[in-house]
Amino acid sequence: MTKVSLGFLLEPVTVPLDMILPSRKIPEGLLISRKFKQIRSSIEAVGLIEPLSVAPADKKSRQHILLDGHIRLIVIKELGFCEVQCLVAKDDESYTYNSRINRLSTIQEHFMLRRAITRGVTPERLASALSVDISYIIRKMNLLDGICDEATELLKDQNFSVDVGRVIRKMKPTRQVECIELMVSANNITASYAEALLVATPAEMLVDGKKPARLTGVTQEQMAKMEREMSNLQGQYKMVEQTYGQDVLNLVLAKGYLAKLLENKSVARYLRQRQPDVLTEFETIIQTASLDP
Repeated sequence: MTKVSLGFLLEPVTVPLDMILPSRKIPEGLLISRKFKQIRSSIEAVGLIEPLSVAPADKKSRQHILLDGHIRLIVIKELGFCEVQCLVAKDDESYTYNSRINRLSTIQEHFMLRRAITRGVTPERLASALSVDISYIIRKMNLLDGICDEATELLKDQNFSVDVGRVIRKMKPTRQVECIELMVSANNITASYAEALLVATPAEMLVDGKKPARLTGVTQEQMAKMEREMSNLQGQYKMVEQTYGQDVLNLVLAKGYLAKLLENKSVARYLRQRQPDVLTEFETIIQTASLDP
C-alpha cells in the first residue's frame, strides 16, 4: 500500500508571537476590510479555532516563517496575545495551507451552523462571531427547509445566496431538481435567475398552486413564451450533457489528426492554393482549446 506523508506535524505547538515572521506584506486597506472585521469578531467571541501554519524553526534564530494566517496573526497581536497555537510544516517550503483546500460550500456552512447551535452556541453569539446580523444566521439555518434531497445533492458543492433557497422551496420537488440542474449547467446559481425560473414555472409545479406575480414589464404572452423557451433550453442542456464527453474526445482526435496533416508542406500548400476556406476551418479546429465558447 502506498503511504501518503503528512505535510504537517500531527500536534500543534505553542509559539511566542515574537518568534513568528510574516512571509508577505499586508495589503493596503486590509485593516478596514469586512474580512478583517469578521475574523477579529470571531476570535473575540470564540477564540482562535484554526491554528496558524508555520515553517520549521530556523536552526540559528529559532524563528518560524509564517506560511498561512497573516490576518489572524495581526488580530491576535491587536488583542494582546503573547503566544499562539501553530501547525508546523514538515518541509520548509512555500506552502499556503488555505490555497490547497476547497472552500466551504453554502450547504456545508449551513450544516456547520446547525451543528454549532445543536451543541449550545446561540444564534446571537454566532452572529457576533461572524460580524453579521442575526437574521442572516437564521436564514442560513433554514436554508434547506422545503428543498428536496435530490436538489440538495445537486447544490452540495456550490456557493450561492440564501435567497436562492427561498425561491426554490416555492416549487415542487420535481421542478426544484429541473431548475437547479439548469442553473448548475448554466453556472448561474443566483436569486435573480431562480426568480425568472419561478415565474416561468407552470402553476401545477408550484407548492401553493398559484403563479407568482409577473416580472415588471413582461406581458402574459411574453411569460408564456419564456416558459416554452425555458423548457426547450433545459432539454437542449440535457442533450449537450449526454454527448459532451464524446464530443470532447472527437475534438481531441480531430485536432491531433489535422495538426499532423498540416505538417505536411505539400498538403498545406495545396489547401492554401485550392481550398483556402477549408484550410481556415482546419486551422480554427487546431487552435480550439475546448468546446466552451
